Amino acid sequence: MVKILSYPITLLFFLAFGATLVIFHPIQWLALNLFGYQPQKRTVSVLNWFLMRCTNILGTRYQFENIHDIPENRPLIIVTNHQSMYDIPPIIWYMRKYHPKFVAKKELGKGIPSVSFNLRHGGSALIDRKDGRQAITEIGKLGTYIEKHKRAAVIFPEGTRSRNGHPKPFKPMGLKMLMRKAPSALIVPITINNSWKLLRYGQFPMGLGAYVKFKVHQPLEITPDVDGLITQIEQIIIKDIVA
Repeated sequence: MVKILSYPITLLFFLAFGATLVIFHPIQWLALNLFGYQPQKRTVSVLNWFLMRCTNILGTRYQFENIHDIPENRPLIIVTNHQSMYDIPPIIWYMRKYHPKFVAKKELGKGIPSVSFNLRHGGSALIDRKDGRQAITEIGKLGTYIEKHKRAAVIFPEGTRSRNGHPKPFKPMGLKMLMRKAPSALIVPITINNSWKLLRYGQFPMGLGAYVKFKVHQPLEITPDVDGLITQIEQIIIKDIVA
């Protein structure tokens, strides 16, 4: 019964979600080309607040737990598990004062109103997952960017999303490159739960009533033992995953 009900509700959601992306695309373009980075960045933050409100149509609720005083005057490397594309709007909105930039697959850099424009022009890294050299180079550029501008890079070290909430092993190369290029960065681990439930049936229909939770863990300094640090980060994140 719930799945049957989700069909018409999903249609309403897609209409609202798509309209939001289309409406914000020219606003974002004007903000960047007429006024520069800061107005464009604020436009992207508001866009993602509206995208979260669109998911409320599906009965989605959000909890973002952060009890830590994270500084704004140094670069951050936000490391998190990955369960769906709907992980991204809450990170952009709730972490907006840190200017989050993403490591994203290059396919997202074209064809998606608002999203593709922001990925291409907002400072994120678009990587070819079939070309390891290109991917590492672009991630390195992102690390240099956040080190210079004191902004945040967001990386999903699993490499792809979990379709059932169970974490996948970390692929450490991208994270290592970010640490190398942004040596003053603070590591911010985040655990995400339940966003996979939005896609429990696949892309259509959407899952209803997901309670998506984000937990920001104690930030960590980069240490000389990078492999040990990455293992520690992975353990911190996965210990709070409820799959």
